[in-house]
Amino acid sequence: MNNTSAAAIPAVKDNSTSKAHFTSKLQSVLLGGAVWVAAGITLLSLLSIIIYILYKGIPNLSLELFAPQYTTENLSLFPALINTVTMTLLSLVIAVPLGVFSAVYMVEYAKRGNKLVTAVGITTETLSGIPSIVYGLFGYLLFVSQLKWGYCMMAGALTLSIMILPLIMRTTEEALRSVPDSFREGSFGLGAGKLRTVFRIVLPSAVPGILAGVILAIGRIAGETAALIFTAGTVAQIPDSFMGSGRTLAIHLYALWNEGLAAEQSYATAVVLLVIVVLINMLSSFIAKKISK
Repeated sequence: MNNTSAAAIPAVKDNSTSKAHFTSKLQSVLLGGAVWVAAGITLLSLLSIIIYILYKGIPNLSLELFAPQYTTENLSLFPALINTVTMTLLSLVIAVPLGVFSAVYMVEYAKRGNKLVTAVGITTETLSGIPSIVYGLFGYLLFVSQLKWGYCMMAGALTLSIMILPLIMRTTEEALRSVPDSFREGSFGLGAGKLRTVFRIVLPSAVPGILAGVILAIGRIAGETAALIFTAGTVAQIPDSFMGSGRTLAIHLYALWNEGLAAEQSYATAVVLLVIVVLINMLSSFIAKKISK
């Protein structure tokens, strides 16, 4: 009697083990399928948008759209193209040093549990969730109205810099934390100081991650409209200085579509904007690979 019951115990255990193995395998298959479905939907959505823009925009591209001056006859996007590049560079020149150096302080210099670091973290999280229209109203009230700059490129660049600052800070923080501590310890062991270690060892190792944040910031700058309408204005000309008003490609596209008389040219503008963003991303990736090597 005892021998029979003892022999039955392993069979029960084998049955429960096989059932658990089957459940685990089923969960893995379902999760793997969900991942593939999500990836497929994302890729399909992206391809659909790109194909639609190219299909509608390429037939409407013409040399008149790249004329040096904007007129009601040619609806040239060339001034907006120059303004987009200028606005992007000016915003990055302001935001990238502030974001990178702030992240360096919080990761490399500030003590763990520092109240200032906690306050900055909460602030950046809050700024990340604010709609762009709110940034535009803030920029209008401060730069355009209070400082009496009027609608100008500098007001738009400063507003966009505040908008993309949390993004650059967060990506830089993650990139710095991903650098192994053995790199820092090895540098200290060779006699290098804190500042030299940060700028010669840590930052170069974190450049790919930092550039990823810069690429995301460029995409947000290139596609921004609400914040710039209230700060940079909608003048369809290349300003003489940073204190002059000018529209970017995104605002140019919005203005053409909103007027309702130049839908074809707005699709062509979307194609140019798409190409510019892709080229900037490719250039940034190329630079990141070169620096990594």
